[in-house]
Amino acid sequence: MTTVTASPGMALRFYRYCWLHYRRNWKGTIVISVANPLLFLVAIGAGLGAVVGSHVDALGGVSYLAFFAPGMLAAASMQNGMIESAFPVSYQRMPGRAYPVAVSTPLEPVDVLHGHALFMAVKIAIGAAAFCAVMFAFGVAASPLAVLALPAAVLTGFAFAMPVAAWAVTLPDVRPVQTLFKWVVMPLYLFSGTFFATTQLPEAVQHLVALTPLWHGVELCRTLTLGTATWAGSLTHIAYLTALALAGYLVARRTYHRNLHP
Repeated sequence: MTTVTASPGMALRFYRYCWLHYRRNWKGTIVISVANPLLFLVAIGAGLGAVVGSHVDALGGVSYLAFFAPGMLAAASMQNGMIESAFPVSYQRMPGRAYPVAVSTPLEPVDVLHGHALFMAVKIAIGAAAFCAVMFAFGVAASPLAVLALPAAVLTGFAFAMPVAAWAVTLPDVRPVQTLFKWVVMPLYLFSGTFFATTQLPEAVQHLVALTPLWHGVELCRTLTLGTATWAGSLTHIAYLTALALAGYLVARRTYHRNLHP
């Protein structure tokens, strides 16, 4: 395979295209990316949280809202990372769409990857920032370290976005994307510590859950928000998520080149 040098200027061209396209279609995505998670936070965290209170031993003595909010922040970022990568990438790589058109110009597949990846990261950050603003308005931040939950959430979302983009660019159409949300997103939502402490699960299941990226994102965001973070634990979570994002990026460089190069 011929080695192609990436051009930041070319990548920014595709990044600007992504924003131009988004400005024309933002109303269709804002509900899924921002409104849904925020409404979920209010309904489950504040509504159900008022019933649960802080009487469940597994919550560690904090309110259910304080427990749930940072977990939902990580889960929403995971969802946004997949939303921004799965369908858009599989759709835009189809004949006549943005990807094939872009690589017929001086842009290389790696420039398209870099430009779109930057757009994904910014979109994940916007959704996470909106969520954090509401979360902090509810007063659930128990530590000054809670401000670091925002970059932690962005890292979580990006750790999902890159591997999914590497896969989505190989798809002949968008139909397989639906199976991703059915068989990956929903199980991770339910069994990665977002809604309840994983210590309530059987020990064997706990070990399996600890291997999932969302569990690391949830634990990182939650411990930072509650002020229970440790250097060892946080660095482990960061290393895991960074390694996943980097691996996804390296694979994406190959799959983008293989599937888009004219």
